[in-house]
This record gives sequence, structure tokens and C-alpha cells, in this order.
Amino acid sequence: MAAAGGGGRSCFVLGASGETGRALLRELLARRAFARVTLIGRRRLSLGEAEVAVEQAVVDFERLGEHAAAFQGHDVGFCCLGTTRAKAGADGFVRVDRDYVAQAAELARAWGCKHFVLQSSRGANAQSRFLYLRVKGEVENLVQAVGFDHCTILRPAVLLCKRQESRPMEWIAQQFLGAVSWLFPTAYSVPVELVAKAMVACVLQPGEGKVKVLENRAIHELGKAVPQQGT
Repeated sequence: MAAAGGGGRSCFVLGASGETGRALLRELLARRAFARVTLIGRRRLSLGEAEVAVEQAVVDFERLGEHAAAFQGHDVGFCCLGTTRAKAGADGFVRVDRDYVAQAAELARAWGCKHFVLQSSRGANAQSRFLYLRVKGEVENLVQAVGFDHCTILRPAVLLCKRQESRPMEWIAQQFLGAVSWLFPTAYSVPVELVAKAMVACVLQPGEGKVKVLENRAIHELGKAVPQQGT
């Protein structure tokens, strides 16, 4: 069942099972900005009461072209898809964070998507000698080259969240950066809730230009500028 409201616009979300993706889904449903919200992923998600408000399309990312119809009829695409080198290995990380995302963007554009919103990373650079930053830079370039009417790239610093999966070193970093954020709130980290708010806000108020890149400070500013529900 599609979400009510939204003036007839529709969107899809890639990576809804991750921390930012879950925050994004909560924001989309709270804002009621889209009449139709589709989660595209490798498995169905258990969403409780929210299940009645969204559609879910299960796809095989290794054969994504066979699931092209999942991208049909969406005005906006949100991408939070990603994994880690520790979890998937170097080749798996490249495949998920670059190849899957790039192919999804191409399919979305072919089916009429106008605005693609990509969660990338601070420091993304296709020329970097570090695999993570290089892959993020490469996928940014690939998505931009697809030719969307609007393409927004968010480059958050360390994401502050309560992960469902255990990442001990990241947890330690989050505790430290969570404390530092009291002194330098926009410098080194950003809560996933603010990233989600900024992702939705940049679609509701796209501005001029085909490509916009939001660095960490801009994500903070845009996310905080979104009025609270009921105000």
C-alpha cells in the first residue's frame, strides 16, 4: 500500500536496512512527502506498522537488470546502499558501493527518475590512494554521468547512530566523536537523523543546478533547518 499524501510524487530507497536508510524511511513517512515509497533491496524488511505505508521490491543485485521494473514510476531515488571492506572483502565492497549503485542509477534514469540523492562520504575522491575514498569518488562520478535532472550528493563525516550490527572500533570512535561534537558540532560527525532530514529537504527544495554536493557542515545546516512536525 502506498503512503498517503505527497501530491502524487513517488520515490524509491536503496539501502533501507542500514542506519541512515532506516532514519530516512522514518523521515519520509513522517513528512508524508511522497504518495508512493518503494524499498528496493535483497530481502523484505520487517517494518511493523510501517509495512502498510510502503511497497517492497526484492531484487538480486547481481542480476539487477532483470529487476529493472522495480525502478519504474519513481520521480526520486534515494541511495544509502553500502557495506564495509571488513564485512564483504575488498572486491565485495567495490561491487556493492560502486557497481550496484551505478547500475541502479542507470536503471532509475531509464525509467524516468528525475532526482537522485546519493549518500557518499567526506573525503570522497576518485584519485585517492585509499580504497574507501576512491570508490566513493568513483561512484559519485558515475552517478553524475547518468544525467539526472538533479543529482544531490551528501558527504557526511562519521555517522553517529546506534548500530544494530556490532562494529567495536566504530563504536569507540562514535563515543569519542559524540563528546567532541559538543565543542565542534559540525566538524567531525553527524547524526544519521540529520543526514536523513537533509536528504528529504534537498528534494523538497532542490534549488538550481543539476549537481549539488553537500559537505558535512551543509548537511548539519540543511537538516537542522527542517521544521519539526507539527510546527
